[in-house]
Parts: sequence; structure tokens; C-alpha cells
Amino acid sequence: MASSRQHQEAHGIGQIEKQLEQQAAAAVTIQGESELDQDVEAASRNRDSEAR
Repeated sequence: MASSRQHQEAHGIGQIEKQLEQQAAAAVTIQGESELDQDVEAASRNRDSEAR
């Protein structure tokens, strides 16, 4: 059984991940997506469509 401390640490990590996702989304809203991010996303979409 997980200890209370382990549970609190896991919860804290989840909160940190959520906060980082929100900060990244805010940065994209303010600055726009970087060219590299756009290239990675496009490559991901191409790979997904090829796998089907």
C-alpha cells in the first residue's frame, strides 16, 4: 500500500505537469507555435496517416 507521502508526491507531480501544460499553452497563445513545433506536429500527422 502506498504511503501518504508517496500519494502526496504523486499528486504534486500531477499538479506540476498540469501547470506546465497550461504554461506551454499560454506561451503558444502569446508567441505562436515555433517552426520546429509545427514541423514535428506535421510529421506526426503524416506518420499517423501512413500507419492507417
